[in-house]
Amino acid sequence: MTTKIIAPPLTQIPAYLQTIHDYEIEAEKHLSDMVWAYLQGGSMDEISVQENLNQFQNIQLLPRMLRDLTHGSTACEILGQQFPHPIFLAPIGHQQQFHTDAEAASALAAEVLGSNIILSTFTNTDMRSLKQDNPYKWFQLYWQGDREKSLALVKMAEAHNYKAIVITVDSPHTGIRDRERQAFFHLPEGMLHPHTPTHIPLPELKEGDHPVFAGLMKIAPTWDDIAWIIKNTSLPVFLKGIVHPQDAKTAIEYGVQGLIISNHGGRVLDTCISPLTALERIKEIVPIDFPLIYDGGIRRGSDIFKALAFGASAVCIGRPYIYGLVAAGALGVAHVIKILKEELEITMALMGTATLKEINKDYIFQK
Repeated sequence: MTTKIIAPPLTQIPAYLQTIHDYEIEAEKHLSDMVWAYLQGGSMDEISVQENLNQFQNIQLLPRMLRDLTHGSTACEILGQQFPHPIFLAPIGHQQQFHTDAEAASALAAEVLGSNIILSTFTNTDMRSLKQDNPYKWFQLYWQGDREKSLALVKMAEAHNYKAIVITVDSPHTGIRDRERQAFFHLPEGMLHPHTPTHIPLPELKEGDHPVFAGLMKIAPTWDDIAWIIKNTSLPVFLKGIVHPQDAKTAIEYGVQGLIISNHGGRVLDTCISPLTALERIKEIVPIDFPLIYDGGIRRGSDIFKALAFGASAVCIGRPYIYGLVAAGALGVAHVIKILKEELEITMALMGTATLKEINKDYIFQK
């Protein structure tokens, strides 16, 4: 049995890295098999992981010609905040296992490229160390098992100029990740998480208690907890992981100001509805300007265009920017964002759409 030789991070971008797929191939050279299994894997049979990618292939583009595009722009606005483009960095924890600079590298790249970063609760980089006056940063909250511990993180984000709170609601329990388990995945001993332990203390089980329903599910958040957080923060609250239209309606009733439509990259509930299908259904029942951010399977600028056509206000990328981080740190993350931004711009030009607001379902054809 041969031991894999792990390549060090690149210090400059070679000419052969031109697409997200190129970065995916490159990233594997720089990670152990165990960490690669964690990054690439999903839950159970990984059907949702694949569907998130495949869903874009069944949608064809329907361009319009001979339009004046000289005023073209990728700028967008969400809840009054202006963004130069709609490519956001999804919350991904434990980034030190991908590169020694961890989230600090991702945040630097995001700042330079004007990309909104959503910092994970499970960051290895202290939220207070991100540049104070960078306007493009939100904080993602994993519920901490009780209200006061959760609110303490929200208040810290408020104090350090984060512009929104994103509460992830689709993973009150970890998914069954076969590939991870087969690789015996574990985080490095001593890895620091400055804002939370990696494992939230569970309720003490009594004899006869169910380990799932009397365990993690007992301390999982409910709608009332969401309402309490909203009442106690000055920041807008988004929910990440909503895929059912009725939950979208309920979220609005409770004062949620935006949704991230996501199935957690296929990492929690396998065969969960694809986020693009969920986006299409939810868009039909929310107010016209209600922010819907799309998350799942973006690998090309044309994928971003399709998500926007289905009603997204912006999109999140996850694995793609981690491929960049693994390969070349902040430089790689910046290049990944740049690739997707340029692909989106060229797609928009070829589609005859000068601004994001012009992109709608008239420009797509579904087989």
